[in-house]
Amino acid sequence: MTFTTTIKPGNHSFSVEQDETILDAGLKHGITLPYGCRNGVCGACKGKVLEGVVDHGNSQAHALSEAEKAAGMTLFCCAQPRSDVVIECREVSVSNDIPARTLPCRVEKMEKAADDVMVLYLRLPANERLQFLAGQYIDILLKDDKPRSFSLANAPHDDEFLQLHIRNIAGGTFTQHVFNKMKERDILRIKGPLGTFFLHEDSGKPIVFVASGTGFAPVKAIIEHALYSGMQRPMHLYWGVRKPSDLYMLERLKEWEARGIKFTPVVSDEPWDGRTGFVHQAVLEDYSDLSGHQVYACGAPVVVEAAHREFTTQRGLPDEEFFSDAFTFVPKPLDRRVEAED
Repeated sequence: MTFTTTIKPGNHSFSVEQDETILDAGLKHGITLPYGCRNGVCGACKGKVLEGVVDHGNSQAHALSEAEKAAGMTLFCCAQPRSDVVIECREVSVSNDIPARTLPCRVEKMEKAADDVMVLYLRLPANERLQFLAGQYIDILLKDDKPRSFSLANAPHDDEFLQLHIRNIAGGTFTQHVFNKMKERDILRIKGPLGTFFLHEDSGKPIVFVASGTGFAPVKAIIEHALYSGMQRPMHLYWGVRKPSDLYMLERLKEWEARGIKFTPVVSDEPWDGRTGFVHQAVLEDYSDLSGHQVYACGAPVVVEAAHREFTTQRGLPDEEFFSDAFTFVPKPLDRRVEAED
C-alpha cells in the first residue's frame, strides 16, 4: 500500500511505500527534508503533521516528547504514514542538487591527531571527485553490517582526499578496526554526500560555531570553505573537549585566528588555564543576545540539544537560525548514523 505525502508550504508531493519513512521516501524522490541522524535521536527532522495519521516509529523520547506527539509533531526519519498526510516542513533545496554516489576509495594516509582521534585521508579512483557541501557526511559501507557515518572534515575545494576524524570508541567494532587493524592502502566503499548540515551562504549574519569532540570535523570544513570563498561574516568557534590534549590541529586554528576567526576552547573534565565547563555555557556567558546570529552546532546530542534549547529560550536565537548535526556514540549492536562509532 502506498500513501501520498504533501509538504507545506512548498506543495511538493511524493508517494510513500508501506514500511517506508517519510524522510527515506522524500530522499528517494529527490526531495530533501532537514535531517541528521536518521535514527530518531537528534530531532533535526522534526516537523508537524497537518493532516493524516502517522506511526511515530522508534523515535526517542528526548527527541520527540509525548506532548509534542499530541500537538501533531513527529520525526520524519521515523514516521511512517498510515494514510495520506500533509506535513509542514522546510525543504532543503541546495543539497538536493547533489545526488549521493557509491564509490570505492583507498586509505591513503592515517594520522593520529590525539590519543583517541585518528585522521583518515581517503583517495577516490583516478578522475573521480565527490561533490559535496561543506559540513556534509559520508557513509562507510561494510559487508553484512550497517553503514558507519562520518563527517567530511575537508572543504569542497580541497578534495584531493576525503578527510575523516574518527574517535576510538570502546566497544565500537569499526573504530577498533581503524585503530588496531586498518592500514594504508586498504580499500573501503563509501556513499555520499549525505546530510543537511552545511553553510547557508544566503545570510550575512555573524556565525557562532559550537563543536564538541570530533564535531570539530564538519565545522572545520565549513570554516575553511568560508575562508576560501572570501566570506566576510564574523565567525566565532567554541570547541568543547574533555581534556586539553583532546584539542588537535592547533596550528590550523592559529592560522584561522590570524585571519579573523575567534576561537574559544572549553575543557570540561580537567583543570587548565583556559575556559572550563560546558561548551554551550561558555557561549551563554559571552553572548547576551543571539537574535541577530546563526548557530551551527555539531557533536554529542546532549550538547546540541542544550545549545538549541538555551540559545532559543534565553538568548533570542530564531529557531530557523540554528543548524545542527548530532553524533550518537553507540557500541555494537545498536549503531546508527554512527559517528556511532566515531
